[in-house]
Amino acid sequence: MDHKDLDVWKESMKLTSLAYNLANEMPDSERYVLKSQFLRSAISVPSNISEGAGRESDKELLRFLSISLGSLAELETQYLIAIDQKYIQKSITFEKQITNTRKLIFGFRNYIRRKND
Repeated sequence: MDHKDLDVWKESMKLTSLAYNLANEMPDSERYVLKSQFLRSAISVPSNISEGAGRESDKELLRFLSISLGSLAELETQYLIAIDQKYIQKSITFEKQITNTRKLIFGFRNYIRRKND
């Protein structure tokens, strides 16, 4: 399966773009700490979806979708830390994209699980 055809991958790429926009608002003092981790988590979401889609089995795909969900949870936590530290402003657009991406990952995971039952 080509990961670029998956809605879940496309939406996670939008999330990553939004994360880059927010990261640009963070102070330079956070370049090697929160900003770096924030971007690594954002990049990890679509990267793991694509890696899982490129594997040979649905079992491996499910494992990489699980990793994507973990990275998404990390990203959300880092976003909340950045807001708490007043490094960035709250972004409803970013929050909605997190929610949408999470729903799509869960939906895709459930589809793969049902397909194999």
